[in-house]
Amino acid sequence: MVLKRLAERIPRLSWFGLGLRDLLDKNASAVITPWGFTLAGHRAMASGDFEPEETELVRRLLQEIDVFVNIGANVGYYCCHALSMGKSVIAVEPIARNVHYLLRNLRENGWAQQAEVYPVALGAEVNVLNIWGGGTGASLCKGWAGNPELYVTQVPVLTLDRILGDALKNRKALILVDVEGAEYALLQGGTKTLHLNPRPIWMVEICTSEHLPQDVNFNPHFISTFEVFYRSGYTAITADRYRKQVSINQVKATVQGKHSIGTHNFIFK
Repeated sequence: MVLKRLAERIPRLSWFGLGLRDLLDKNASAVITPWGFTLAGHRAMASGDFEPEETELVRRLLQEIDVFVNIGANVGYYCCHALSMGKSVIAVEPIARNVHYLLRNLRENGWAQQAEVYPVALGAEVNVLNIWGGGTGASLCKGWAGNPELYVTQVPVLTLDRILGDALKNRKALILVDVEGAEYALLQGGTKTLHLNPRPIWMVEICTSEHLPQDVNFNPHFISTFEVFYRSGYTAITADRYRKQVSINQVKATVQGKHSIGTHNFIFK
């Protein structure tokens, strides 16, 4: 009898828990952004103060494509930009709190049927892995960005090729990757996607020495991540106002401390 009563109350308890989370979350209120859509879950994103240079660049790139793939979508900031410009969206985000706001932002802007959402992480193979931290700094890399060791949860992992299937066939795509140190593993599970025709445009955050675990001085996959793109026929340019081409020699010189690329965001075309 006690179990039956508890089962009957679970939906109400679940609703109460979500309501309490929103009540305690200072970022819960939806805000009208400078671009006309509303956004809840991240005040800086909603105000227009978040990554202004990257935002302008993404909006320019969105004009060239049919579908936007956002890996590490967080609360849906860039997804909302794409949807407001009439683009189809595929969003990948493993953190439950972020997914909660991502789904809310889609529904409250009337885009619930225009975006596919995958609440998973992406990697080299199907797996179940630990992820540390939350918000914009969550990472599959232990110790990333100073995330506390106790702030850990488990997430399902799929591959990029598995979730996309034929979704990008004969469509021009922009793939935005912000996975906090797990870029190389993601690309290992995206070999088919890398060689699509037409080739996607990729915008990828690849850190050199920023945010790394305490005992790591340089991103061990920095060179190999670039090499995946070069071997697949892509060229690299900096994703900043300068849009400078980046060669493999410059990448290697950066690791050797002989060169500074000047950014950790890159476009591969």
